[in-house]
Amino acid sequence: MTDVLKEKCLAAKRAFEALSVSRGEVRNRAIALMADCLEEDINAILSANAADIKNAREAGIKESLVDRLMLDEKRIRAMAASLRKVTALPDPLGGGTVWNRPNGMRIRRVRVPIGLIAIIYEARPNVTADAAAICVKSGNACVLRCGKEAVLSSAAIAASIKRALAEAGLPRDCVQIVEDATRESSTRLMTMNGVVDLLIPRGGKGLIRAVVDNATVPVIETGAGNCHVYVEKSANFDMAASIVYNAKTQRPSVCNAMESLLVDRDIAADFLPMLKERMPDVEYRGCPETLSILPGIKAATEEDFYAEYNDYIMSVKVVDGVDEAIAHINKYNTKHSECIVTTDTRAAEKFTAGVDAAAVYVNVSTRFTDGEEYGFGAEIGISTQKLHARGPMGPDELTTSKYIVEGNGQTR
Repeated sequence: MTDVLKEKCLAAKRAFEALSVSRGEVRNRAIALMADCLEEDINAILSANAADIKNAREAGIKESLVDRLMLDEKRIRAMAASLRKVTALPDPLGGGTVWNRPNGMRIRRVRVPIGLIAIIYEARPNVTADAAAICVKSGNACVLRCGKEAVLSSAAIAASIKRALAEAGLPRDCVQIVEDATRESSTRLMTMNGVVDLLIPRGGKGLIRAVVDNATVPVIETGAGNCHVYVEKSANFDMAASIVYNAKTQRPSVCNAMESLLVDRDIAADFLPMLKERMPDVEYRGCPETLSILPGIKAATEEDFYAEYNDYIMSVKVVDGVDEAIAHINKYNTKHSECIVTTDTRAAEKFTAGVDAAAVYVNVSTRFTDGEEYGFGAEIGISTQKLHARGPMGPDELTTSKYIVEGNGQTR
């Protein structure tokens, strides 16, 4: 397995040499052809996905996670539409700033690809298409290692992508799929120094922690989402209930879904019963004050306040104002997405300044933390770190800088 994996990585690295110097219009044509091939190959992709879903259910995967894995014609066409939006983005390569030095040197700082990017992700076959398109757009080769639940779906998507690359005149090897989904393949990618230039994990907290703790190649930390909605005392109840309902229930298995609800003490006795009536199918796990307002729900443990449930479950905490809300969020969150619902401008300003997260919302659902919703067409992940990239990562975040210095014989 190890030799096969390394050969895939080396083949991608060799293909990078051609991809990195390709023109923007060629890369865009390849991505447009990827979208066409996905739609042409819908039946083959759906057949592979049906086998993945059957295997996942037989293995006892919970239904909220099966939803992440599941494809249908609408989702595949949405994947294709996202790729076409990527082609409309500006070329992330080249450009940059220019300045002259007193000795006559002309310095240009331009954007260049990073190199070979490895992405380790879980049961999300759409990531295969998104990651490949963004890497090609930014001139990077990629090695894609999905979770075992999505191997067949991802392989089928990768076959469509490789066909498109060949039609566009780019090396098929610049996108590689790792069909061995064992732990050994992940570990090998984490430690392939000198070959892998950047590793991006995309998945749950366990996967991300494993990569951050064990990788010896550079890593951008992404993904895990313990997202909060804080209903401040001045909030419009209807708006707050609508935002909480959307953030928790629209698609609970994703990283930008709400996991924790905070409510101001001044309004908790009125707001929480109204919310529970609107959301009767969600399991509430509350602090002592919440238990007194909503008798019969489960008591929240310390672990609940840290939890990313990926399910119809949420923790609930009654807080004494915006300062306590900020302190609670900064203690328990994963630096992903946080929301305040309020009509108080000063409370909103304090919240947005004080909360430590990649995305902070005022009166908007956390479900909008997404490359598509931010206008990137697709994303390679949500970075929750602070260096180089933060938030939804599009093509620009997969580039680095190069200085080009021109002169006429200057010496120092």
